[in-house]
Amino acid sequence: MNNEEFASRIEKLRTKLYKTALLYLGSEALALDVVDEAIYKGLCGHWKLRNWEFFDTWMTRILINECHNEQRRQRRFMPLDELPETAVEEFDSLPLKEAIKKLPKELKDVVILRYFSGYTLVETAAALGLPQGTVATRQRKALKLLKLDLEGEVSL
Repeated sequence: MNNEEFASRIEKLRTKLYKTALLYLGSEALALDVVDEAIYKGLCGHWKLRNWEFFDTWMTRILINECHNEQRRQRRFMPLDELPETAVEEFDSLPLKEAIKKLPKELKDVVILRYFSGYTLVETAAALGLPQGTVATRQRKALKLLKLDLEGEVSL
């Protein structure tokens, strides 16, 4: 695959990558930066990919790694209790988003890829480098935890 083919495949995938990064990071600016960094790393290493049918999941894996790197970087610079007041409150105060934030990292990864980024079970397993059965189990656990958390908020 040459650089032009890489660019055309990335253009088709860019929106999906951006949505995934936005869900991980919660900031449009950070999401754009992380997508750009993931694309750059993909461009630098696309010659290593042996099976081009896995291009989308390979790029998603790179993006997820970059999101985790950015989250680690953000934790070093700003404690969670000192978030700026300019944060978009409507998006951040959604009960589902808050419930997803509370999930353990391995469950949150599955939920974001499966339900918000539109990946299939097979694609999610490939992107996370896990067996399909493990992804299905994590999906069930995450959905149970989300249901418990959200039912607690809905009942009055």
